[in-house]
Amino acid sequence: VSVMEGDSVTLNTDFTEIPEDDDILWKFGVKMSLIAQIRRYAGIFNTSDVLDERFRDRLKLDNQTGSLTITDITTQHAGDYTLEISGAKRSSKIFNVYVYANLPVPVISSNSITNCSSSSSSSSSSYCSLVCSVLNVGHVTLSWYKGNSLLSSISVSDLSISVSLPLEVEYQDNNSYSCVLNNHISNQTQRPDISQLCHTSALSIYIVLMFHSVCCG
Repeated sequence: VSVMEGDSVTLNTDFTEIPEDDDILWKFGVKMSLIAQIRRYAGIFNTSDVLDERFRDRLKLDNQTGSLTITDITTQHAGDYTLEISGAKRSSKIFNVYVYANLPVPVISSNSITNCSSSSSSSSSSYCSLVCSVLNVGHVTLSWYKGNSLLSSISVSDLSISVSLPLEVEYQDNNSYSCVLNNHISNQTQRPDISQLCHTSALSIYIVLMFHSVCCG
């Protein structure tokens, strides 16, 4: 089960109604901490956050079906949830819950060292080097697109402090490029203002060159 951070997820028992003699136990993690139980014969219907406070005010138990809902979920709630059913027949079921953090919007900047190089006089195009970056992400793919065509991409599995992807673009294709950050269930897109990014960087380079020329003769 995959879910975004802040959403709710329901783990279903597949019962429309719990058999009268059956007991339902929900346990979490490697330590199998008891977080919810239904014992109909004893009149017990409750959730528990005593053993694991990360679930405080986040668990809802359906007394009819035994299904468990985790609300306002965070990455701390990712893991294995075990459903144990005992009665006339014993059975168990494990739910693997994956929680993805909300994705940041990619940031696009110009590479001031190499950008805005002019093409040869035989070509009518000019080029600019851009960099798309994101911070503190994991299990994501960062990609450059031109229209609907994938130009380049990089994927990271573990949490990374910074992920960057460069691209050389043409001035004449302004607004046709996009940088997309995505995981299995969501994405964020940023489109560069090429004329603004490249013009600003070109001006900076020009000023530096002029200053060097004046100072150094």
